[in-house]
Amino acid sequence: MIALLQKVNKASVEVEGETISEIGKGILVFLGIDKNDSKNDVEYLAEKLVNLRIFEDNNSKMNLSIKDVGGEIMVVSEFTLAGDCKKGNRPSFDKAMPPEEAEKLYRDFIDSLRSKGIPVKEGVFRSFMHVSLINEGPVTFILNTR
Repeated sequence: MIALLQKVNKASVEVEGETISEIGKGILVFLGIDKNDSKNDVEYLAEKLVNLRIFEDNNSKMNLSIKDVGGEIMVVSEFTLAGDCKKGNRPSFDKAMPPEEAEKLYRDFIDSLRSKGIPVKEGVFRSFMHVSLINEGPVTFILNTR
């Protein structure tokens, strides 16, 4: 499981011209699910994310977590993160989990974050989305359970 995290001042998701989800200060998570991922990956990643200290304290040090700052998380499915660009010029998605199985882990991930007391918004699984964000910093991290 791979997550591309961006610390944001705000983010939103639009589908077919309609804003369906938006957050203020928090973390935008693009989530890629690999065919070898399991519930263990979900729990590891959710726990890591809610405790990751990427927000500044009063001394301008990254020392606070999403829980500490009362921020929100937006999760957007991003199967292309499981893409492999090593051979040729066209990405291979052989490592991506089939969508029917991936959606279950996507939902489990969101449920796990919510169970930790974090407000979570989401994109629309398997939909074409326009994602807008204001990245603060910029601050971007990649978390990979492999």
